[in-house]
Amino acid sequence: MTTEAADSTEAVGAVAPAADPGFLQRYGSTIEYVLIPGAALVGALAVFGIFVAMFGKNPLDLYFYMYYGAFGTWFSWQNTLTRAAPLILTALCTALPAQLGMVIIGGEGALLIGALSATSAALALQGMPPFIVQTAMVCAGVIGGGLWIMLSGGLRQYRGVNETISSLLLVYIGLAILNHLVEGAMRDPASLNKPSTREIGAANMIGSIPGTDVHWGLVFGLIAAIASYILIYHTVFGFAARVAGGNIRAAKIVGLGVSKLILTVCFLAGGAAGLAGMVEVAAVQGRTNANLAAGYGFTGILVAFLARQNPLAIIPVAILLGGISASGGLLQRRLGLPDASVQVLQGIIFVFVLASDALYGRIGFLKGKS
Repeated sequence: MTTEAADSTEAVGAVAPAADPGFLQRYGSTIEYVLIPGAALVGALAVFGIFVAMFGKNPLDLYFYMYYGAFGTWFSWQNTLTRAAPLILTALCTALPAQLGMVIIGGEGALLIGALSATSAALALQGMPPFIVQTAMVCAGVIGGGLWIMLSGGLRQYRGVNETISSLLLVYIGLAILNHLVEGAMRDPASLNKPSTREIGAANMIGSIPGTDVHWGLVFGLIAAIASYILIYHTVFGFAARVAGGNIRAAKIVGLGVSKLILTVCFLAGGAAGLAGMVEVAAVQGRTNANLAAGYGFTGILVAFLARQNPLAIIPVAILLGGISASGGLLQRRLGLPDASVQVLQGIIFVFVLASDALYGRIGFLKGKS
């Protein structure tokens, strides 16, 4: 066979990856995990554009200002990353229990309890070196949030209480506890207009990453997300959790400690949200008050669902949702839209994401079938 004939045969035998059934069979699921949430996001933006057009605003202006307010300048990027930090941590509160087939939506409550625990630790250690106080705040925040979500896991495992309902109800219990303490035993007498605890002290604040206005909470979130990914996908513990999530009865038959898995994963999930509360106190607020109930825990649920509960995918999705949130002020100033309009968009995105869930595994051309 001549060289030209061989080249001709190779050219005929070569198949584009997108048209190769074997390629689609191998990577179809991965493509779905990107394509379907992306399509849901685009659809939600289109519907939101129609909603805005009904009020006489140009949807193209809307999209421009959303982009500009989120990623158009270095200031916008810093604002976006600052808002993304707690979203990464609260999204892990939903994503980690999902590996066990649990739907935990109580990240907001764990955040509040974590913030309250961290503030209590800081106030109890006033006068100690900042490093000791900050370390104690991290530990208190993680333990407080972890125990709070572990309570939902325990109720599910030992009393058969639905974890979705219990974790949601615990949000309101946590908010009531915070308000009771902030307006009562822990209230700073100097906080007249808005009840707050005493300040933790400027020396105990965790500050910003050098050269930026983004606080260290972003680094905490990135480390937590990467560590969670390694734990779930590259350790025996994570494998056991995924086995239990796939078939809990089979997991019990082979001798896995399901109760221990549930309690441990729920503690880690709540600890991540509790750390978000600690970050909000030590990097943003400087004290505990009702401003902490900013909805980061609920937005984290949307982040986790958009990321398909993948800890690494949570990072870019949290940045995207953080950008949408950061653009709210610019939309209000330039288009006259309420600042809460971004919450409407988040709600639309959530509906589209839930609706698109039925499409997974049903897109024919991604199965490699002719």
